[in-house]
Formats: sequence, structure tokens, C-alpha cells
Amino acid sequence: MLTIDPLVWLGLSLLLVAVSLTAVLVVVIPTLLEVGRAARSAEKLFDTLNREFPPTLEAIRLTGIEIGELTEEIDQGVTSATGIVKQVDRTLTDTKQQVHQVQITTRSVFVGFKAAWQAWKRS
Repeated sequence: MLTIDPLVWLGLSLLLVAVSLTAVLVVVIPTLLEVGRAARSAEKLFDTLNREFPPTLEAIRLTGIEIGELTEEIDQGVTSATGIVKQVDRTLTDTKQQVHQVQITTRSVFVGFKAAWQAWKRS
């Protein structure tokens, strides 16, 4: 049987370790470069968010306040319109009653004239 010197095994093991480390480095270096680019992109994004986000939130808050004010104005307009409609309805009801009263009065005057005419004709 062939016996190999332990130094050969050691050398072979070191060679395999060196090849493995080289393969790992060949894969890790581009990966680390991409991670660095991603970190720079993320930093730029965070800087943009820090600049743009507070004014956007302020604009959204102001829009909410304006919507609240518009809602109040619309509510006041609806209340006012409701009051006007009720007033017109009361006016129409009053006008109907007055027209009815005028009809009754007109009939009474007509009947009175008719009775007076007949009484005058008889005399």
C-alpha cells in the first residue's frame, strides 16, 4: 500500500482551503459592492424622504383643515336652504289660506249682490 507523507496531506489541504477561500472571495466581492450601492441608494432615498415628507404631511394637514371648513360652510348652507324652504312652504300655505278666504268673500259679495238685485227687482 502506498503511504503518503503527512506533509503532502497538509499541503493538499492548504491548497484546497486556498481554492475555497478564492472562490468565496470571487463571489463575496461583487456581492459586497452591490450591497454598498444599495446602501448608497437607500441613503439617498432617506435623505429625500427627510426633505420631502414633512412638507407633504403639512400639506395633508392643511388640506384636512380646509375640508373641515368647507364641510362647516356646506352645513351652514344646507341649514340656510332648509330655513328658506320652510319659509317658502309657510308662505305658500298662508297664500292658499288667503286665496280660499278671498274666494269665500267673493262668493259672499256675489250672493249679497244677487240678493240685493232680486230684492230691488221685486220692489
